[in-house]
Amino acid sequence: MKATKMLEVSRLEKRYESRDTLAIADLTFSAERGEFLSIVGPSGAGKTTLLKCVCGLLPLSGGKVLLNGRPVYKPPPEMVLVFQDYSRSLYPWLSVLKNVLFALAKKQEMDQESRLSLAERMLDAVGLKGFSHHYPWELSGGMQQRVALARALAFQPEILLMDEPFASVDAQTRADLEDLLLSLWEKFSITILFVTHDIEEATYLSDRILVLSASPARTIAELLVGLPRPRDQIETRSSPRFMELREILYHTIKGKSRPAETKVPVPDSKNSG
Repeated sequence: MKATKMLEVSRLEKRYESRDTLAIADLTFSAERGEFLSIVGPSGAGKTTLLKCVCGLLPLSGGKVLLNGRPVYKPPPEMVLVFQDYSRSLYPWLSVLKNVLFALAKKQEMDQESRLSLAERMLDAVGLKGFSHHYPWELSGGMQQRVALARALAFQPEILLMDEPFASVDAQTRADLEDLLLSLWEKFSITILFVTHDIEEATYLSDRILVLSASPARTIAELLVGLPRPRDQIETRSSPRFMELREILYHTIKGKSRPAETKVPVPDSKNSG
């Protein structure tokens, strides 16, 4: 079945009038249903601003964002944003279970028993079965981010926006969370728009990668990853294609190679290998 465009961003522009700063200039891209799309770029490129514009948290200065063909003017119920700072996004006075239940408070079509069942299933899905009655401050950073993921998934979103969600954890925990995210992406068949400054992380996770210029952000490259799935932290990262993409991304971000709007044609990553 032919993939359909779930998210369409057309000629998006964002200007902060109070500072007379153009953060994003004429940025266009789309995401297919079920795709894992990553966005990379130099520090200060406007990646976080882009996510906030896409999900309706910031008004656009120009252009448009369409989700399932409908304009986005405010946060839609089909879309959830997961921030980098999990410690500030969780409520420390609520238990792990109640943090997840908080996401379901406005789902009036669900009774309390259904909400509780869904919250417990999401905690189980992220590997936190048995931690329901702990508090966030009793957990490690990686476990807290798992709580944030469980809460986001409890919304049952069609598309998940993630803003450098693993940047604050150690390397081993980061690898574990990357593999967890891929398993959840497969299990729940969601679309993911993932912002990261780590080009290796983007390469490991993604179907496709957009490279942004320095501010004001524009798309300067689009790379199809083409690595076979399922991915493996050792085998995938040591493959010639992974190393090739890492080099392309590094030089593109540094402005040393690859013309604007470059596309690298490769086989469909979900059907290769």
